[in-house]
Amino acid sequence: MDFDWHGDTITRHTVIDANYRNTQNVRRFLLAQCGPKFKLDREFMAWIGDGAVKNMGDVADEWMRRHNQAGDA
Repeated sequence: MDFDWHGDTITRHTVIDANYRNTQNVRRFLLAQCGPKFKLDREFMAWIGDGAVKNMGDVADEWMRRHNQAGDA
């Protein structure tokens, strides 16, 4: 059964699959993980969907890495 990105519970272990969608549920999870400055941009969304195996913990960690290096923390 496919993961429902709109309603299923997202954890750091949730694997990004071919049906991944940037839903409000995803945004709520990432806001909780990354803080109130979190926002999606095209470059980051492309990275999420690049086909490499990753989970939502990887996504949160990558966003934090990119924004801490940029001095946005």
